[in-house]
Amino acid sequence: MHFIIASDRLSRNLRDALRRCGYFGIQDRISNTISYVRRLSKAQHYPRFHLYIEELPKGYKFNLHLDQKKGRYQGARAHSADYDEETVREEAERIKGLI
Repeated sequence: MHFIIASDRLSRNLRDALRRCGYFGIQDRISNTISYVRRLSKAQHYPRFHLYIEELPKGYKFNLHLDQKKGRYQGARAHSADYDEETVREEAERIKGLI
């Protein structure tokens, strides 16, 4: 699910705003990019919300999905995820409301 938030809606820097929403940064060892995740369980890594962010001239484009489990194939990026389900839409609204 994609959504955009204008930079003037941020009352703090983006990283702090994401922490307030319960997200923390992770770095992809292959591409060296940073994305953000919020676990649904303290005991397990999955399922978790996964968020990629692209900076735009006047805001940020968010790409949110729910990872159900880790990818199973070495070198493969495919995994079991939900992109447009109600749970993901509700999480997007939660993020917008907190930011």
